[in-house]
Amino acid sequence: MAILLGVSATSALAADVEVKDAWVRGTVTGQKATGAFLEITSKSGATLVGAASPVAGVSEIHEMKMDGGIMKMRAVERLQLPAGKPVQLAPGGYHVMLLNLKQPLKRGDSVALTLQVENPDKTVEAVQIKAEVRDLTATATPAGEHQHQH
Repeated sequence: MAILLGVSATSALAADVEVKDAWVRGTVTGQKATGAFLEITSKSGATLVGAASPVAGVSEIHEMKMDGGIMKMRAVERLQLPAGKPVQLAPGGYHVMLLNLKQPLKRGDSVALTLQVENPDKTVEAVQIKAEVRDLTATATPAGEHQHQH
């Protein structure tokens, strides 16, 4: 019975948090870091508090921003996910930094990511996702696809 309750708690979180368009920037031989990008939405409001991946020794939530004309990047402990509002983790902004890579990541590979999400009741749940590896030069939309704005 306890096992079934644990499974249903995880399922409830998966229903509350939706992740779209997860991808990782590809690397070259010897490169030890890259970024993972995605769109995440929490129906009830939550906080992204961590990430992990078997391809990296360390995974952190990072923010990249301009400060006095200089691009700066720093780790953040918490990223708010306002209820019902998509949060973009994208190049040039928030992203998951994958450090101490264990292998090169090439286009077409799939990377497992675990996002740690703190619910409004302060419980932390793991959200398992797969992210497609795109070219080293990828910025957001895969080549050949078009973004439509409505």
